[in-house]
Amino acid sequence: MNRQKIYFYSSLCLAVFASILLVVPDKKDDTFSELVKIALRDAGNKLLLSNQDSTSLILPVQKVETSKYQLSFEKALAMNPDSLVRIIGRSFQKANLPLEYQIEVKQCEDLEVAYSFLKYANKEKSIIPCSGRFLPQKCYTIEVRFLEKTTTSSTKFIWIVLLIGSSILAFVFFPRHKKVRETNSTNGNSIPLGKFQFYPDENKLMVEATEISLSKKEVELLTVFVENPNKVIKREELSKKVWEDHGVFVGRSLDTYISKLRKKLSEDESIKLTNVHGIGYMLEVRNN
Repeated sequence: MNRQKIYFYSSLCLAVFASILLVVPDKKDDTFSELVKIALRDAGNKLLLSNQDSTSLILPVQKVETSKYQLSFEKALAMNPDSLVRIIGRSFQKANLPLEYQIEVKQCEDLEVAYSFLKYANKEKSIIPCSGRFLPQKCYTIEVRFLEKTTTSSTKFIWIVLLIGSSILAFVFFPRHKKVRETNSTNGNSIPLGKFQFYPDENKLMVEATEISLSKKEVELLTVFVENPNKVIKREELSKKVWEDHGVFVGRSLDTYISKLRKKLSEDESIKLTNVHGIGYMLEVRNN
């Protein structure tokens, strides 16, 4: 076996072992997520009690992305920003969570930020506005993003370096054939939608050279609308098609996803997701 092949197979083995290690779930991350969810539910309970509400539900806490979590409620509630800051701070402190985080209170109907604040270990750096100003009774979601960088274990860091190094070795010492098949992610099945190209299998929209990511639920909803342009689709039909086999359906989940889709389609004025009051929604597509 010549030296090039020895380098190649050694690099390949390193890459395989590094990849296996990197995809193994980190138990510390799982523990952290569970602590965040417990602390947010505790804070949510105290917020409801401050509204003299001891019966309505706190909806399951969602991990939106890395270090970002969302707390939702079954019913509308009012908030005192001062109390919100104290309640969240105490709940996080009891759970021994990081001291630096950003909180955003968003309105369910349009996802606009009604209140937000930044909390740092150094109080002088913290930004906590709107003291004494109450948020009126509405449907809100509370999102928390932890600002401290999550530490990667030294073992994983070493394997990442090995993975990169092995890839370089394989490329340098075992050059590939010149003819490499070029792939184009936009060659999949696409559906034209105004200025956009809709790729349901790839969970995205494309407009010119810009790619817009879509969640699974957004893809399922948009697929229903694209198949029925300029037709009113009842809320019941949408909820059945998208949430039928996915557990409990919460009425405002549909409104939230519609609002997200509406923003992502806003670059094309010929496309509009319209709310037909009391009935459902319609995707208006105007031919230019």
